[in-house]
Amino acid sequence: MFTKDYIALEEKYGAHNYHPLDVVIEKAQGVWVYDVDGKKYLDCLAAYSAVNQGHCHPRIIKALKAQADKVTLTSRAFRNDQLPLLYKELSELTGYEMILPMNSGAEAVETALKASRKWGYKIKKVKENAAEIIVCNNNFGGRTISIISFSSTEQYKDGFGPFTPGFKLIDYGETKQLEKAITKNTVAFIVEPIQGEGGVIVPPEGYLKNAFDICKKNNVLFIADEIQCGLGRSGKLFAFEYEEIRPDAVIIGKALSGGCYPVSAVLSNKEVLGVFNPGDHGSTFGGNPLGAAIARESLKVLIEENLIENSYKLGKYFRNKLKEISSKHVKEIRGKGLFIGVELYPEAGGARRFCEALMEKGILCKETHDDVIRFAPPLVITKEEVDWAVGIAKEVLLMD
Repeated sequence: MFTKDYIALEEKYGAHNYHPLDVVIEKAQGVWVYDVDGKKYLDCLAAYSAVNQGHCHPRIIKALKAQADKVTLTSRAFRNDQLPLLYKELSELTGYEMILPMNSGAEAVETALKASRKWGYKIKKVKENAAEIIVCNNNFGGRTISIISFSSTEQYKDGFGPFTPGFKLIDYGETKQLEKAITKNTVAFIVEPIQGEGGVIVPPEGYLKNAFDICKKNNVLFIADEIQCGLGRSGKLFAFEYEEIRPDAVIIGKALSGGCYPVSAVLSNKEVLGVFNPGDHGSTFGGNPLGAAIARESLKVLIEENLIENSYKLGKYFRNKLKEISSKHVKEIRGKGLFIGVELYPEAGGARRFCEALMEKGILCKETHDDVIRFAPPLVITKEEVDWAVGIAKEVLLMD
């Protein structure tokens, strides 16, 4: 079978809830992927930052295989020998006292919503069913009904109401709006330190620190959604570290498993996650031994192979090289670490056609919010591979 045959099958039998580029990937290793027709591509999306450690990292695959031969799932009805070790290692790495594991990023966001509401009622003593959570315009936390209820993107909400109440939207980067939005019923402010799906939007310097201070002054939980920008993507373990703050809770996922398995978690202190009692919240697969073993090795790879430092160093180099390209189409190049957004002028005709042109020349990127090309390769990328990618990007960005 060839590319066109697989595409025909997918279009015939699959729900059309995605608009992928017409490449059918068969295998991958490191920063490179290969399609069913034998063509090689540099992956500059990294599965939305889920494969920060590179595709099929041998250490992670070895851990996966070893654990799969032992036990994969026990449910949380019983204990397993991998989850306690993941708890300990995550706590030692991040400094947080308590961890609640889930599977997808959306599940972890839902967990943070539930934790902050229950904290509000049990600890802050907010009136029952009156809790408010503040979020930012242009956010993205997943596709569940509750999460799309606080989205500002109308397409995500079209046809899916009624929506979950209890959320307030403010502009990203605006601390005055945050201060004004807080009431006695506000329990949390959930924010992405860098908005990924929103177009790799980096907030003004000092924004996170100021927002954190406002939350502290008003006894409001400051929750950082680091699902996409965390675990090395920004050039730090967490993007909030650039402003030297310590959120009350952190949401992680994606690269927590090196792209080999769905694993996510909420990290916090005992006051917040301690509000949960047995039966309050859970997941059959959350915290399973296979996922825990994979996550443990994935974290070790990030640290021991200096991938966070590589992200910082090569991310700065990648951005600077892109900025040297004098293209009439480019409005702004921004980002931190290997999390780079190239925003195009509306007159450029949309980012999709540039992503298709990049694909033809051997680079896989994906447009976001119509006019932004996102460059986010696995953190194992080398300087030579960055140079090659910049040369292809230059050809594409200079086209009519």
